[in-house]
Amino acid sequence: MSPARTRWRLSLTAGALLAASLLVPAPVDAAAEDATTDHATTDYAITVDPKAAGAKIDDTMYGVFFEDINRAADGGLYAELVQNRSFEYSTADNRAYTPLTSWAVTGTAKTLDDEGRLNARNRTYLALDGGSSVTNSGYNTGIAVEEGKVYDFSVWARADTASALTVTLRDADGELARARRVTARGGWAKYTARLTATRTGADGRLTVAADGPAALDMISLVPRDTYKGHGLREDLARKIAALDPAFVRFPGGCLVNTGSMEGYDEASGWERRRAYQWKDTVGPVEQRATNANFWGYNQSYGLGYYEYFQFSEDIGAMPLPVVPALVTGCGQNRAVDDDALLRRHIQDTLDLIEFANGPVSSEWGGKRAGMGHPKPFRLTHLAVGNEENLPDEYIDRFKRFRAAVEAKYPDVTVISNSGPDDSGATFDTAWKLNREADVDLVDEHYYNSPQWFLQNNDRYDTYDRNGPKVFLGEYASQGNTFKNALSEAAFMTGLERNADVVKLASYAPLLANEDYVQWRPDLIWFNNHASWNSANYEVQKLFMRNVGDRVVPSGATGTPSVSGPIAGAVGLSTWATTAAYDDVSVTGADGTRLLTDDFSGDAAQWTHTGGGSWSVQDGQYVQGDEAAENTMVSAGDLAWHDYDLHVKATKKAGKEGFLVAFGVKDTGTYYWWNLGGWNNTRSAVEQAVDGGKSTLISKAGSVETGRAYDIDIKVRGRQVTLYLDGQEWGSFTDDKPAEPFRQVVTRDARTGDLIVKVVNAQAADARTEIDLGGAKVCPKAAVTTLAAAPDAVNAETATAVAPVTSTFSGVAKRFTYTFPANSVTFLRIRKG
Repeated sequence: MSPARTRWRLSLTAGALLAASLLVPAPVDAAAEDATTDHATTDYAITVDPKAAGAKIDDTMYGVFFEDINRAADGGLYAELVQNRSFEYSTADNRAYTPLTSWAVTGTAKTLDDEGRLNARNRTYLALDGGSSVTNSGYNTGIAVEEGKVYDFSVWARADTASALTVTLRDADGELARARRVTARGGWAKYTARLTATRTGADGRLTVAADGPAALDMISLVPRDTYKGHGLREDLARKIAALDPAFVRFPGGCLVNTGSMEGYDEASGWERRRAYQWKDTVGPVEQRATNANFWGYNQSYGLGYYEYFQFSEDIGAMPLPVVPALVTGCGQNRAVDDDALLRRHIQDTLDLIEFANGPVSSEWGGKRAGMGHPKPFRLTHLAVGNEENLPDEYIDRFKRFRAAVEAKYPDVTVISNSGPDDSGATFDTAWKLNREADVDLVDEHYYNSPQWFLQNNDRYDTYDRNGPKVFLGEYASQGNTFKNALSEAAFMTGLERNADVVKLASYAPLLANEDYVQWRPDLIWFNNHASWNSANYEVQKLFMRNVGDRVVPSGATGTPSVSGPIAGAVGLSTWATTAAYDDVSVTGADGTRLLTDDFSGDAAQWTHTGGGSWSVQDGQYVQGDEAAENTMVSAGDLAWHDYDLHVKATKKAGKEGFLVAFGVKDTGTYYWWNLGGWNNTRSAVEQAVDGGKSTLISKAGSVETGRAYDIDIKVRGRQVTLYLDGQEWGSFTDDKPAEPFRQVVTRDARTGDLIVKVVNAQAADARTEIDLGGAKVCPKAAVTTLAAAPDAVNAETATAVAPVTSTFSGVAKRFTYTFPANSVTFLRIRKG
């Protein structure tokens, strides 16, 4: 069905704008709202009140978050072309790793960890026999070079007698650069050579051959041309800089709040699974520590804190580091109970501020100057912790960090956080504790479906204006299609409207190497020779470069909608767990029995749409693959609604609990009760729409292995009540409209421009009357539009989503503009 071609128009004062937008009547034949529904052309009205004072937008509104995930650092932004250059790869990083990962030996060579090493923190080196060689395969398909470009080779070597080292760069077609030779003799020393590429190739291999015995370490090849000469890959750095971010949050993320909090030293047994600690990452690169990356590979720390500060400065962004709070998260969820270790980390944080801001006469300011930057980096904000799931333990440690920082550096803002989700018991407790502690900024993180972002544009409308402000440090809508980007754009209009509460926001993650992906979606994609912007990047760039300085109050009519009841089949699933199900029944609200299955026979009523291995065993339906994820089986009618679902479930083995689904439409659209999820630490109801999930209700809790649980789910209309072993566990009502038409208006103080920002996330043009409230304006507006099919995705070889600029000459105090279907449009209107 399509809504009638009815026009609505509101003339609103600033105080009534939001409320009035909710009072627009829906026509009788309005269709169910869906951002992708094929509506007939829908008309809207936007009313602007230019005389009213809206929220001031801070200069820090939008930034970027860099975490070394998806090979974002080594093999990514860090320009080093040699993988495992220091032979430090270990099974501690990845079970498949050895010290010779990415290396091929011709002749005789072995890696050693003994007193002959380069230094105590660079523990493994290569002993190469005379007449032997080692060849490195780089990242992705190999080492990529460009004809005519210069590449700087270096190696640390030790040789009792002179050993000539021949350096070659070749691919399957032959030489990529003329061979170079250096002669090593005596103790450890650094040797260098310059290679100039004679042709372009992306599959190169770097070989070092020795004519006599030699010890080698830190074999490196770096492009001469890096971003501003500071060692970062130029194309990636330029794409980040082009966003014009106000801040750079770094280095994590789960890198910060997982692993041991001990140092990389003899006392810890040279612990390789540590939280990211800034002192490990500064100083000469050959003296920096190595570490296992939480995401399953090695961190060389060639890209360290000095480089993060330098890059932030190079792109005109505020550095915003994150330090460990000594409470682990990301599934580990442990509080470190070691006061001496806590005091050491607090002192490290004070030393970090001195490293960034201290005079050259100070210890750490002097070390910064020794690395080449005598001027301070002007650090003003830092965060303690990331997504901690233990709010009481976290806030106790946070307050000790904050007290120490405020005592010595009162001008530095210390940022807290609210855990890993947008709601739930941990979130609520964390916010309560943050308010009681009078925290300045609280870092929120969430990754949800496009539907959630369309539904929650008003998330911050009701936040306490006198409480802590919000730093939205991580968010994304679980995909890189234009539909995802549209939902994020719609949500961002709500962030700006609430700029008095939301002070900083950054999409996450930032970078992804296409051959080493641990997380999707990502803002910028790349391989060893190319990079490309996602559709989400184009949205972020449009907002970052057109922020404005103050919100101009405005309102808009909404899209008429009618929501039917939650309807769909039922399902059973597991995640990294084996489980047994029995006594399944579905009963309609009128008592009609819709489904019964005690599995005394076969499982013919069930359709297997996920992974795993299902079979009937001893009168139970068992999923027996402990490694399988999302093993959904479903039964019933897609039209079922208003029913009671009963299941008996028993966990047999594995990391988590069990998943009971309802409202199942297809493999990507359903609700499920996730009992014992997140490594068996909490339970939640999640809604999936087109594969993207969001959490509707969440509580801490775990599932016992071997215990049978009675699970009952009561669905009435759009209200759902859940019972565990006969006791009500929780309830929710899913009745929020996923409004596809969103807008916000801001003013640029420098130019006086009104910036009208409109998102139309539906498959119909939106003919809109815009009332500028009597503002004196020029008749022409500069227009930037992003428009594409909802499933459009940018790739290395094709850019489906890109901005189009134009001029609109029909601007007046009141005028009509048609916003294209599936579009983000910015109108910059000059004052008259």
